[in-house]
Amino acid sequence: MTSLPPFHLAFPVHDLEAARAFYGEVLGCPEGRSSDQWIDFDFFGHQIVAHLDAGLRPVGRSNAVDGHDVPVPHFGAVLPMEDWERLAERLQREEVRFVIEPTVRFRGRPGEQATMFFLDPSGNALEIKAMRDPANLFARQ
Repeated sequence: MTSLPPFHLAFPVHDLEAARAFYGEVLGCPEGRSSDQWIDFDFFGHQIVAHLDAGLRPVGRSNAVDGHDVPVPHFGAVLPMEDWERLAERLQREEVRFVIEPTVRFRGRPGEQATMFFLDPSGNALEIKAMRDPANLFARQ
């Protein structure tokens, strides 16, 4: 897999301190710059920015994928398998409630992947995955 430039994602949160605790302490994402309206985080080498929106209301939509109701919209990261396993264990220890428990999807197919879905305190859905074979990230089924 080639090295990719980091992406940038800005997303709404209803409470900056809850976002700081979740992304910084629970997920272990180092904090960058911040103000009283936003916080930058290093999200596995990518820049995400939690912007305050006190009136935020979660949407709560989903699509069926491989027998699961996948939250839409969502964002996340693709990690090496060992890092994914460590994060899954950490989230379980922190008693994060999963939308989709850590599992393997598309077993035996080119897109086989470990995945887990959970919500941040503002209801933003996150997916963290790991590919059995990272070269198959964009493989067709």
